[in-house]
Amino acid sequence: MLVKYKFITGIAALAFGAGVISCDDSKSYAELLTDEAHAINLFLADHNVILNLPENDEFITGPDAPYYRLDAEGNVYMQIVNIGDKEMMAKDDELIYFRFTRYNLNNYDPADQNLGEGWGNSDDLSMGSASFRFGNYTLSTSAQWGSGLQMPLYYVGMESEVNLIIRSQYGLSSEISQVIPYVYNVRYFKPGTSDYEIPDDESTDD
Repeated sequence: MLVKYKFITGIAALAFGAGVISCDDSKSYAELLTDEAHAINLFLADHNVILNLPENDEFITGPDAPYYRLDAEGNVYMQIVNIGDKEMMAKDDELIYFRFTRYNLNNYDPADQNLGEGWGNSDDLSMGSASFRFGNYTLSTSAQWGSGLQMPLYYVGMESEVNLIIRSQYGLSSEISQVIPYVYNVRYFKPGTSDYEIPDDESTDD
């Protein structure tokens, strides 16, 4: 089902520096969840959304592709910019590296569809690489990123690029209480399959 989200008003604009702040102590958790839902719907109002995943993984891809809802509750939406190498899918407990830039959705301006300033390691190698063990949340080094960033790897291959809308509960474990939704631009790769420089001694194992 292809839908166009309707405009929802009442979003509080929150200023971010590096993309992390504490939550508004004057609001209850339920109110923060409502604000989060409003922020996501406001962004999705400017994009096509498909509520059901396609049969046979026949996704529409590209910079203007729709956002696919990845779970029934709408915690994660995925736009596939580049589906990558489907012959090279992530395997259970496999080390996966990723580069990302994320944007606080509370800063989204629908007037010009501007997400504001992003933050991440996509273009700054000095920030270091980020990685997790696919499907292994027993490791703190994997669990810290939340489950939202891993969900696309059931559908896309290595060297892929996706845009993700991630609710706080599926985002970074250290930020769940802040109840802030983000849009992530993410690229996935395995060691030895990308031009990105990865230190030889880097590992996600505890």
